[in-house]
Amino acid sequence: MNHHDKNNYGSQSITIKAKAPDLGFDPEDCIGAEHGEPCTIVIFGATGDLTARKLVPALFNLYVNDGMPDPFQIVGCGRTNMNELQFKDRMKNALGAINILNHTKWPAFADALRYRSVDYEQPDSFLNLSEFLKDLDKKHGTRGNRIFYLALPPTLYPPVIQMLGQAGLGNERENDNGWSRVVIEKPFGRDLKTAVELNQSVGKYFKEHQVFRIDHYLAKETVQNILMFRFANAIFEPIWNRRYIDHVNILASETLGVEHRAGYYEQAGVIRDMFQNHMMQLLALTAMEAPSQFEPYRVRDEKLKVFRSLRPFPIEKLQEHIVLGQYDRGEIDENPVPAYREEPGINPDSLTPTYAKMKLFIDNWRWQGVPFYLISGKRLVEKITQIVIGFKEVPHTMFRKTLGETIDANRLTLGIYPDEKVTLLFQTKNPGARVCLRSVNMDFSYHQNYTGPVLDAYEKVLIDCMLGDQMLFWRQDSIEHCWSFLTPILNECETCGNRSETLQFYESGSWGPQAVENI
Repeated sequence: MNHHDKNNYGSQSITIKAKAPDLGFDPEDCIGAEHGEPCTIVIFGATGDLTARKLVPALFNLYVNDGMPDPFQIVGCGRTNMNELQFKDRMKNALGAINILNHTKWPAFADALRYRSVDYEQPDSFLNLSEFLKDLDKKHGTRGNRIFYLALPPTLYPPVIQMLGQAGLGNERENDNGWSRVVIEKPFGRDLKTAVELNQSVGKYFKEHQVFRIDHYLAKETVQNILMFRFANAIFEPIWNRRYIDHVNILASETLGVEHRAGYYEQAGVIRDMFQNHMMQLLALTAMEAPSQFEPYRVRDEKLKVFRSLRPFPIEKLQEHIVLGQYDRGEIDENPVPAYREEPGINPDSLTPTYAKMKLFIDNWRWQGVPFYLISGKRLVEKITQIVIGFKEVPHTMFRKTLGETIDANRLTLGIYPDEKVTLLFQTKNPGARVCLRSVNMDFSYHQNYTGPVLDAYEKVLIDCMLGDQMLFWRQDSIEHCWSFLTPILNECETCGNRSETLQFYESGSWGPQAVENI
């Protein structure tokens, strides 16, 4: 049996729907965001794509659903010269373009929007910003609490953080004058050395509890539900180990190509783009031990233990543990698409991988000998994110004479995208006179029997930033351990002389290179 081909996890003959019990409380009580203290949210890169597509829509949705603190202010900062009215119009147009504009709520929300033109490398510009924020505190009662969101290219993180610190907006404000928090988007460096350097830059002006390294994958409801599923149910945790589990697949596939990210992706590739953050976090949630309490520091401690337990990659046998690929021409949804090398802005001789399948082992008591397969790629046949737990086959086939030698093993699938669900595959007798098995799925849809509002991933992480809850954010020691694991792989793949021979090309619209069968 191929333990890592997504095509082997096809549809089954029957589905059993799990019926949710009567909860005895209003589900909306669980949504309502716990209101944080009054604060000002300062967005650097306010004229960029991330602000228009994700951040302001998320903040507006929170406001509409009573999830914002009272009072609050939002200050957009960017190099573009524009006045406050122009910025408000730009944000209004962005909301209208993605069909979430609530006209009855917009005027009040717009009253809290501000804009400041900022030169990211000029100290005077940040000193002026500091005075502006103090004036907002006095006028609107935001108490000196600030969140600085760096919606910027990674190269601008160090200078902006330095300017914030030198303007007195960093850790020296951790007193009666209010709190300061800085939010950093991935990537957190491009290898171990640059990750350490970035942390040193941040650490000069912000303490660890002030730093929120965002990974929006972790804010998806189903990802959070992995911990609840494992540790709030007595029936799964006793078999969540090497005695009963044969392998674990973690898949994050995309149908999109490089799109408008050619400049970034050519320098990053799939390992830096997906494995160092999203895939490693999904691995940690699947493999971690139960924390003594459900608290941010303890949960992140257990994740760190997983990263510390990763078996070093056998560089001398790299091809037995990793397959790298790059998409070629093909079809997505019956539409022809170009090869990666034909995309705008891509080197026509590029050796950047857009697909990787990696076999990992965790050297601890629970997981010794169990392979974890991490798979991610672009231009694949389907956009899907899921974790598949493959259990071992039954130890004795007493049905050998009537059913043959093999029976499909049980399989538990934690669907993250597009379907947020939990599916358990098991065997049962087919109705009829003959003894025949059929595979049956027991499904639980995450939103089944639920009618309350659903938080977008960015809405969830913004709430946590306002509350100061770091549960879903990376801690620096975990980042450095992940990079220490991946950097030797990157060094070997990027410097070896036969890289052009080891890179496998795959047709767009397929499930990746044929060589994946070899690991």
